[in-house]
Amino acid sequence: MRFDIFTLFPAMFEGPFSDSIIARALSAGIIQVQTHNVRDFAEGKHQVTDDYPYGGGGGMVMKPDPIFRAVEAALEMSARQAGADQGDTAQATEEEPLFISTPAPCPIILLSPQGRPFDQRVAAELAGHERLALICGRYEGVDERVRLHLATDEISIGDYVLSGGELAAMVIVDAVTRLLPGALGFEAAPAQDSHATGLLEYPHFTRPPSFRGYHVPEILLSGHHGRVAQWRRHESLRRTLARRPDLLARAVLGKKDLVFLRTLGWEKP
Repeated sequence: MRFDIFTLFPAMFEGPFSDSIIARALSAGIIQVQTHNVRDFAEGKHQVTDDYPYGGGGGMVMKPDPIFRAVEAALEMSARQAGADQGDTAQATEEEPLFISTPAPCPIILLSPQGRPFDQRVAAELAGHERLALICGRYEGVDERVRLHLATDEISIGDYVLSGGELAAMVIVDAVTRLLPGALGFEAAPAQDSHATGLLEYPHFTRPPSFRGYHVPEILLSGHHGRVAQWRRHESLRRTLARRPDLLARAVLGKKDLVFLRTLGWEKP
């Protein structure tokens, strides 16, 4: 799988992608990551990539032209131009963006606090593609024409403000890579992670069995696989109810799960 990342700060990705799972996936050829410096596609001596917003206000806005050119060059798309395929009078609206010219060869994702929330289900959806393009905004954001006429998707990693989309891009690359075959040493691991089943994951323990008077639950030392599996399922349900009860509304729950949850005082809405 290939990730194309469009950013003003490509050096930010060197450290996070040079260790651990991402580094191993890169070395094994499971993924490719190519960063594209948007500034390289800006015109003029100073290669300006931002400008003041029309209508006034604070901050700067990333210009559309360097972003369009960077994405079109990397994805080998012809230049998009309003009305090129639908007549010169064609107009885009916020509700009905006008997508024209060469179809995007892969999802072009604008990382934005206004996008659809990123979760494990979205990660699994994205892992089904052979290639993803990630546009990292900066400053006050990007010119709206990038969202309307270039991006095919818009994703937010949370309801908070970051300095730019680079950290969001790293999160998406990491979450998606974990789901690719061969990326993890234990192939079943992604299916057991928190949120993979709609629930939070059960607690983990390792050696020593007793540490400063804190003991590993006896059930985990019993060697009884059936009882261990039941304990883990119950702890996953218990933890989800205590910490993220909102997840239970859309989790896949069996009859035994519902019986156990009722013993904890939960009633299905």
